[in-house]
Amino acid sequence: MAQKHGPWTIEETYQKYENSFINVREDRVLQPDGKPGSYATVKMKPGVAILPIDGDRHVYLTRQFRYALGQESIEVVCGAVEDNEPSLTAAKREIEEELGIKAEALIELGFFDLDISIVHCPVHLFLAKQFSFTETHQEGTETIETVCLPLEQAVKMVINSQITHAPSCVLILKAIHAI
Repeated sequence: MAQKHGPWTIEETYQKYENSFINVREDRVLQPDGKPGSYATVKMKPGVAILPIDGDRHVYLTRQFRYALGQESIEVVCGAVEDNEPSLTAAKREIEEELGIKAEALIELGFFDLDISIVHCPVHLFLAKQFSFTETHQEGTETIETVCLPLEQAVKMVINSQITHAPSCVLILKAIHAI
């Protein structure tokens, strides 16, 4: 049965791939101009991105090999929000797992959409303040190194394309205006 989707009409949906993290579907559609076509979308678990910043304006980032890129990437802490998990809880869990940081204060700085033309994956952005260090609990797929540097240097790395991970760029640029 056809259903309206804004100015589009979805005639049929085909599930192309699905696992616990990602869902890929292709819709057979009538485009806004009335012509038939297809549209593929990717839906991912919502995410969190966290930037710990200390009293001296030093930020704690991650350096890790990213399989899809085939190289290392410097990023803020990021991870998926599990089913029925509040984003604040996920943020606290992720910074402890990846960097061994226990945060007393998390400040939400809104959210970010990865690529709204084909991807549905909101990422909630947080600043972590007033924290202490403990053991990390990295997953078997992670080999994360902590990178500590002044916030201003992280901003320059975004501007100079040394940090290219989209949620990291947005969060670092928001942070410079939020503190």
